[in-house]
This record gives sequence, C-alpha cells and structure tokens, in this order.
Amino acid sequence: MERLQKVIANSGYASRRKAEELIAKGKVMVNGEVVTELGTKVSSKDEILIDGNILTKEEKVYFLLNKPRGYITTTKDDKQRKTVVELIDTDARIYPVGRLDYDTTGALILTNDGDFANMMMHPSSNVDKVYIAKVKGIIKGEHIRKLESGVYIDGVKTAKAKAKLKKFDKKEQTSIVELTIHEGKNHQVKKMFEAIGFEVIKLKRERIAFLDVYDLKSKEYRKINKKELAQLYLLTKK
Repeated sequence: MERLQKVIANSGYASRRKAEELIAKGKVMVNGEVVTELGTKVSSKDEILIDGNILTKEEKVYFLLNKPRGYITTTKDDKQRKTVVELIDTDARIYPVGRLDYDTTGALILTNDGDFANMMMHPSSNVDKVYIAKVKGIIKGEHIRKLESGVYIDGVKTAKAKAKLKKFDKKEQTSIVELTIHEGKNHQVKKMFEAIGFEVIKLKRERIAFLDVYDLKSKEYRKINKKELAQLYLLTKK
C-alpha cells in the first residue's frame, strides 16, 4: 500500500505536489469514489481515475535540456506562452525539475519520475547548481565574500555558496560571476545579487551536479543515462 499522491507521481502523470493539488480539488477517483484526503493509501489492484482518465504507469524517462530564453518552465501556460515541455519529443507526460526564469537559459532536467524530481529538489540535496551571471557594476572581493557567506533574501539567509569573479569590463561597467548554490529558492540567484546591490542582466545555469550543457545548443536536449542517474542518487544520499 502506498500513498495516493506518491502513486500518481510515480506513474509519471504529475509531480507529487501537483498530485496533491489534484486530490484536494476532487479530481481523483479511487474505485469509483472521489478522494480528497491526502495520505489515502491505495494498492496496485485499485482503479485510479484523474479527470475521468484511468491512471497507467509510464516508462520513466529523464532528459537534460539546454533551455533557451523565452520559454517558461511549466507544462502549460494560461497566457499561451511557450513552455519547455514543447521542446522535448516524447509521448511521456514530463515536467521540469525545478524552475528557470523566462529569460534564464541553460541546464534543466525534465522527467515523469516524481520521486526523482522530489529527491533532486529537496533542500538537503547535495546537488550543485552552477550559474554564470552577467551583472551591472564591478564586482569586488567583498561582494564575493558576501555571496559565499550567505545573504538575506525574503527575510531568510541563503546557505553558504561558492562564487568566483570570471571577468569584468570597466568600460561597460559589467562583471561576469560564476555562482554555485545547492538551494533552489524562487529567483534566488537574481535576488542574491540584488541583496548586495547588483542587477543581473543575463543568467545561465551551466551545470546541475556533473550534468552540463556545453555540448548542447540552445533548445537541444539529450537523455540522461542509467549511469548518470545512479551518480545523481549517490550525490543526494551524501
């Protein structure tokens, strides 16, 4: 017996959080009865329907995408904007693991594996996320130290990070900084720079753990192989 929201997530239909929303909204039926209580347990013999459709198990798939500008990291958008899911050629009901802003580019994982997605996004995860940020102004050593020791965003101090000044342009008054974090708060990188007085004008996530997009052009993607998946699981267990 497993919790209903976990079964839905494991099927690839949606993330566990989205599955909980579907249950709470009364869109899920188990053996012909609407279930709205989170934590309800079901077995493999139970018939589960979501919006009238029978839940079936999908083969788990995992993709690494080099996200372009102008795409949002959701499965659909009520404003008819382009979504990252549209870039992947698959019949599986995939969704992005975490978020990248509309104007942010770079490494993004998409999957239909709810447990894997939760594992990767959990605050205790040891997964590095490496960003390259172009900011207005000249970054100095004192700013780097502030980023590394943690800054306050939305009233909460960020965890320790790694920061490195790659280069700066005195004429243009811009700097390029590499920032490595483990967390995934909303707009975190932009807010961290804002907290020390700098505006991000261009942002790219170059790497998630050891998965980089150096060999992928914008909009290109590839499957994440079994060996890489095993390594990611090991990283999160450390």
